[in-house]
Amino acid sequence: MHLLDISSYLPIVDPTWIFFVVLAIILAAPLLLGRLHIPHIIGMIFAGILIGPHGLHILDRDSSFELFGKVGLYYIMFLASLEMDMQDMKRNQKQAFVLGLAAFIFPLAMGVVSNMFLLEYGLAASILLASMYASHTLIAYPIVIRYGVSRERSVSIAVGGTIVTDTLTLLVLAVISGMYKGDSVGWDWMLLLLVKVIALTAVICYTFPRIGRWFFRKYNDGVVQFVFVLSMVFLGAGLMEMVGMEGILGAFLVGIVLNRLIPHSSPLMTQLEFVGNALFIPYFLIGVGMLIDVNILFGGGDALKVAAVMIVMALLGKWVAAWVTQKSFGMSSLERELMYGLSNAQAAATLAAVLVGYEIILPDGSRLLNEDVLNGTVVLILVTCIVSSFITEYTARKTALTSRSTFKEMEPQGESTLIALSYPESVEPIVNLALMMRNRAATTPLMAMNVVLDDDHEARERGQKLLAHATRIASAANVKMKAKVRLATNLANGIIHAMKENDYAQVVVGLHIQTSPNESFFGPVLLSLLSDLNRQIMMVRSTMPINTIRRIHVAIPANAEYEAGFQHWVKRIARIGRGLGCRVCYHGHPNTLHRLREFMEHRYATVRAEYDETDGGNELKRLSTIIEPDHLLVVICARRGSISFRPSLDHVPHQIRKYYMKNSLLIIFPDGYDAQPAHSVNSVEPQSILRPYEADKEWFGRWHKKED
Repeated sequence: MHLLDISSYLPIVDPTWIFFVVLAIILAAPLLLGRLHIPHIIGMIFAGILIGPHGLHILDRDSSFELFGKVGLYYIMFLASLEMDMQDMKRNQKQAFVLGLAAFIFPLAMGVVSNMFLLEYGLAASILLASMYASHTLIAYPIVIRYGVSRERSVSIAVGGTIVTDTLTLLVLAVISGMYKGDSVGWDWMLLLLVKVIALTAVICYTFPRIGRWFFRKYNDGVVQFVFVLSMVFLGAGLMEMVGMEGILGAFLVGIVLNRLIPHSSPLMTQLEFVGNALFIPYFLIGVGMLIDVNILFGGGDALKVAAVMIVMALLGKWVAAWVTQKSFGMSSLERELMYGLSNAQAAATLAAVLVGYEIILPDGSRLLNEDVLNGTVVLILVTCIVSSFITEYTARKTALTSRSTFKEMEPQGESTLIALSYPESVEPIVNLALMMRNRAATTPLMAMNVVLDDDHEARERGQKLLAHATRIASAANVKMKAKVRLATNLANGIIHAMKENDYAQVVVGLHIQTSPNESFFGPVLLSLLSDLNRQIMMVRSTMPINTIRRIHVAIPANAEYEAGFQHWVKRIARIGRGLGCRVCYHGHPNTLHRLREFMEHRYATVRAEYDETDGGNELKRLSTIIEPDHLLVVICARRGSISFRPSLDHVPHQIRKYYMKNSLLIIFPDGYDAQPAHSVNSVEPQSILRPYEADKEWFGRWHKKED
């Protein structure tokens, strides 16, 4: 009978079984509660309640939950700032600032009053509790992506406002908690604390990006980079605690300053999200649930009253903020409802605030935020997440049906890419660039190929290794990749036939490595591709990791806007700029830039674009004076006979050899309207019977312009 007495084995104390139970919950909770449309964050907390000391008491909240709890808390704040699109903040920065400020002030003010007079809490507890009403998490953001309205103005404002609101909330949280860590709470102490925080913030903002850029250039191993990033997160959190503030503010700040160095489409970002979502964050949420005593919530007392006040103040305060923003900028009621839906859900920062307040012990032995608030927070999170999801679902659907300016990022065609690999050192930069140019909504797998001659068995083995490396990189970024070693009697024909057989939209190759001065700059294979393919051809040479690029310069020939592949290459460059968060400077003729600016403002308004007007000729010599080693030069070339071709483009290979051998390069030949005949001259280097005529025509055009 003793063997059947399960209670004698509880709570579980063996580390092996503790970890198994936690992993089983992490696996099962989303599957079960997902059917009930309950957010996963609530499911993990419910699971913690069930197995914790106040539930079935299967586990105790031991030191492992305290350790992983702190790691998970830092991880939540770090990922929240790392996943933010900083360009959304700049796109509608005025409106976003107003929404963020209003979403902080109104819930805070209403909360302080209600907490002091209805709940009869002290000033410090009332302010900290009210700051929880002000924070919000973009739980419903995937809904607007699904309906294709993520580029609407109201969505960008809501995303930008999140940065303002959560930052102010964390500052309040840090100040309140810092007051109870110091010996006194006078104005001099608060002033000193503020000075220390500002100084530390300046140090982190200045040093961490530079350290990160240096490290990523020097080390490209995924495991090493992952450990480095986590080290930076905990260093920032530890330094913030040293000055008397909460570590979550440091973790949040580190995520912001490293945002540009970790593109959303990179394998490193996928690894960070995977580890956090698979282990650290669920462990933390389960630990939060183990703190909650449901008996207090439904056993009478003030628990339900506290939960009701929290819910009403949070929902009402956010609606007032959305209404003020709408009226201030003449927005529609539908935009107001969409902003309200997105800014309504409470999650990460709310949990951070309540746990910090719960851990603060007052001189009389009580907690700054008691068990009533802890239990009420769970109800608050559940209600606001549900309300946010329903409102966002309704308004996003209505926006998609009624708005004429809805542009979906998903493209039915034009996303298929062939990556032709030849050199081991070019595999990683080429694949990473292809991942960054890829539409996030695309489902078409990438295709990596290595072409070898029929009788070269050693080359076939080398090709298998290249493709295995490329597949690992794509898999780390959670992108499907097909890989194939293709046998051919001619290397160029292998690529050409693969492109035509599968109708790929573009081919990405490494720039030819010259073995002698007399050898062609582009190499015989690439010249054959230019002659026989009318699809976009992209040639890559990388001198440093793509995520450490600080600026992109794009040299564009005049009349490029009339080419068939104009929008094709513009989209790819825009995605690179958006992924890196760096400035993209376009150099071209005023007419070309006018068309380009219209398209960018229409489709990629968040990209930090600059426009430098030129005569649309070969600008590589002039650009060499402003391009730094950590800049990426993109050269838009033209096929001979196309409307944007100019004889001055024949000097591109010579100028690259002379000025840009230490720079990262991306040379693009856009799509052509017609396939080039097999006997036609290539695009850049060979002589042409038309060249004297074209050169004379260009010279006459410049002379005539001067005369005018």
